[in-house]
Amino acid sequence: MNICVAGLGIIGGSICMALKRAGLHVWGWNRSPKPLDYALLNGLIDGAAKDFGEFDVIFVALPPQACVDFINSHHFRDGAVVADICGVKEWMEKKIYSKKRNFRYVGCHPMAGKEVSTIYNACADLFDNASMIITSDGRTDGDALETVRNLTRMMGFAAIVECSAAVHDRKIAYTSQLAHVVSNAYVKGAQLDGCIGFTGGSFQDMTRIAGVDERVWTALYLKNAANLTAEIDSLIGSLAEIRDALAAGDGLALQRILRAGRELFEARRAERASSEDISVKKLK
Repeated sequence: MNICVAGLGIIGGSICMALKRAGLHVWGWNRSPKPLDYALLNGLIDGAAKDFGEFDVIFVALPPQACVDFINSHHFRDGAVVADICGVKEWMEKKIYSKKRNFRYVGCHPMAGKEVSTIYNACADLFDNASMIITSDGRTDGDALETVRNLTRMMGFAAIVECSAAVHDRKIAYTSQLAHVVSNAYVKGAQLDGCIGFTGGSFQDMTRIAGVDERVWTALYLKNAANLTAEIDSLIGSLAEIRDALAAGDGLALQRILRAGRELFEARRAERASSEDISVKKLK
């Protein structure tokens, strides 16, 4: 199987390393030369891709618009599997299926990463305790889907989560995008200055993802704006309840609000994924 990874950042580079660790041959492509040179020099890839018609599987590890531009501007082998790893999926599906394609598309989203970026921080074990989300619908080729499942296993992922693009975008607005928005807003507080010595695990958890690339995340937010806006509105409503109880000095109300949150979290944490819209397969 000939595999190419287009886009050699931390995720693309780690995909290369994980597949190489599994004993596969991988070629790479990047928009700028330095990451490609680094990947070649350090053995992350077996060679630089030139003709994409040579590959059976192409993972496109680029931001959404760059991903679509790459796919639209290159020729692929008839029946090749083209899998993107973008953080929004409905938008990607609309772009991919807007015209007839000679390849088979599968949407992917690896739930792994670091606070840092670039290929220089890539590692072969980045995905070892992570889940891969794979999206599909009636247009998705079954054999292509199984190919991506098998490669996901070989990369070391601990679980595969399968759902529609719509479910993915709703869930990711809450679990990822809202968390980044909250972290960014939190570090704008006036008490950030001079807080050395006052911080512990809570502060670290809240601020860990505040420094992400605003260009990348702005594009993701805008392409999932309706879902993210709904989650922000919900959070504002919950914060307003706490604020109002504090302003009224109402300890009983505050306890009720906090207890409701704790009990809901504990109940949800104990639940297994049971939605008919989501399939979870543990690996290993």
